[in-house]
Amino acid sequence: MKVSAKAEEILEALWIATEEKGEDAAHFERLGIENDDEGLAELTRMAYVEVHGERVRLRREGREEARMTVRRHRLAERLMMDILDIKGRSGDERACEFEHLLHHGVDTKICTLLNHPVTCPHGKPIPPGTCCDQARQEGEVGVVALTELKAGEQGEIAYLAASDVSKMQKLMSMGVLPGCNLKLLRRFPSFIFKVGHSEFAVDDELAREIFVRKNLC
Repeated sequence: MKVSAKAEEILEALWIATEEKGEDAAHFERLGIENDDEGLAELTRMAYVEVHGERVRLRREGREEARMTVRRHRLAERLMMDILDIKGRSGDERACEFEHLLHHGVDTKICTLLNHPVTCPHGKPIPPGTCCDQARQEGEVGVVALTELKAGEQGEIAYLAASDVSKMQKLMSMGVLPGCNLKLLRRFPSFIFKVGHSEFAVDDELAREIFVRKNLC
């Protein structure tokens, strides 16, 4: 059963208070709610939380949903700030809006795209998903910078992280675009790679801004 956005916000705050800060429960004021809050009533009906006076305790039944809510939010922060280059308060606000859309496997796709990050941009831990455990077991690294490839390795260009317009234009003029296949030919003295029938050379700085999804057929 899908939890409402308001209920997810409460779960997220409860997870941080109880699981990360070691508190037994969180006060209404800390959660930014009143005793008649609809999200709180929803979580109570689902037996995810217990209310004691003006304090709310996260029940065992609600821990996994709370953990996944925190995971989705912090993955959304990574997406906004690392890939879309939306930082600061604007990035935080967009992440809060976007996290509620990361359901039904979308969070797994985003996590894989980001190469299974372990912390959010603020340094807080991202609870791992099954995709993270599977990637570690199978030795898969998801999406990596071009600098992480070995000579002879190839994959599909996932995205470009260049924030400088001139760098982005340079890469695009080479035909380095998301969805194109790329093969790294040499790493030294510069990174030489092949896209289509053409070969290009870039320095270490620019190579770090090309992200590749390895070993795709």
